[in-house]
Amino acid sequence: MKSVLVSTAYAKYVRVSPRKVRQVIDLIRGEKINQALAILTSINKKAKVSVEKVLRSALSNAKQNSQMLVDELFISKITADKGPTLKRYRAAAMGRATMIRHRTSHLKVELAKKPVKATKTIKKETVKDAAKRKTQKRRIRR
Repeated sequence: MKSVLVSTAYAKYVRVSPRKVRQVIDLIRGEKINQALAILTSINKKAKVSVEKVLRSALSNAKQNSQMLVDELFISKITADKGPTLKRYRAAAMGRATMIRHRTSHLKVELAKKPVKATKTIKKETVKDAAKRKTQKRRIRR
């Protein structure tokens, strides 16, 4: 069964490198919203602030647009893509200059509602059916 997409949120040009943001989002991918926010409060990383902001924005969008309960939602997709790089120069030894790259990232969060699993009814096997099955096995073996 597929999950039902409820809301999305974006944060563009975040001044943290995508590699550092991915360290944080890998911890919360696939988690329920409450669990993800609890995990984010215990992390000591700069990227946590921007990830939490986008996550709360997606949650607010879900509440506003779809009137969904927080307990029903989970993070179906969260990505950190590469944004433009700000290039600066710094003086180096022997009159040279070295480039400093300030990397940026674009964050995307998709929240979805978990589908309700359908219960499967199991047919009880009668004595007659069991005997029939055994005779079929015997015929196959011969």
